[in-house]
Amino acid sequence: MTRSDATDRLLDRFRTELRELAPAAVWAHGSLGGGDYREGISDLDLIVVLDGPITARTLWKVARLHARLRADPLVAKLHSSYLTRDTVDGAERPHLTWAHQQLFKRTVTPVTRRELHTFGLVLEGEPPGRLLPPVTDDELAEFVVRDQRDFWRRQVDRADNWTQDVWVDLGLVTYARATATLKDGRLITKREALDLLPGLGAPAELVADVRRRRYEEPRASAQEWTAPVQEWTARRAELTRGYLGPAIDRLVAAYE
Repeated sequence: MTRSDATDRLLDRFRTELRELAPAAVWAHGSLGGGDYREGISDLDLIVVLDGPITARTLWKVARLHARLRADPLVAKLHSSYLTRDTVDGAERPHLTWAHQQLFKRTVTPVTRRELHTFGLVLEGEPPGRLLPPVTDDELAEFVVRDQRDFWRRQVDRADNWTQDVWVDLGLVTYARATATLKDGRLITKREALDLLPGLGAPAELVADVRRRRYEEPRASAQEWTAPVQEWTARRAELTRGYLGPAIDRLVAAYE
């Protein structure tokens, strides 16, 4: 895990700013919790549990909190959802969330909830096991299949998405992670997902492209030495869509 003073400083500042809200707990999940964190690349995925209801005043305090952090160089990677003791149950319930530099509502998915129970990092307060209802294997599997079928499979048909690094990276990694979860109930890291993809039939050059950008020092893609950037981007999009579409179809058919 690549975590330096810059990450710790932001987390410390975030916790300091949270004191006005008196959180019952602050947890990290995703790459930071799972030990696969890459500073400047990975998101800082956090969950905050508050004691009282989320009122208009709470909303104002949260917005002000994030505004005060806006000069931090890593703040664009900071994503935090705000739950309360009375609203932690129900994976379909939307919660106040700060992500992508704005406030909105989204759910805390069964995958996130299982991550918190399995390897959630307690930054402050009570551990997930005391506040967060457990996720059954059936609930987790049902969500993973639905996510692949109803979200990712539909996105494969939207060609414009796949010229962007983030869609290629997340599409491939999420598919591999879904496969591992459905096969044996495991939650795996992005690194483990990349190791798994070749055995799942993913084109080697796609896997190498994702691995290079995530785990190697920033540099031009190896493909750029032999072909113009736009040519590789277009080819990569075709390869990714051509692989993911049938792969997702087979996975969903096997577990639906």
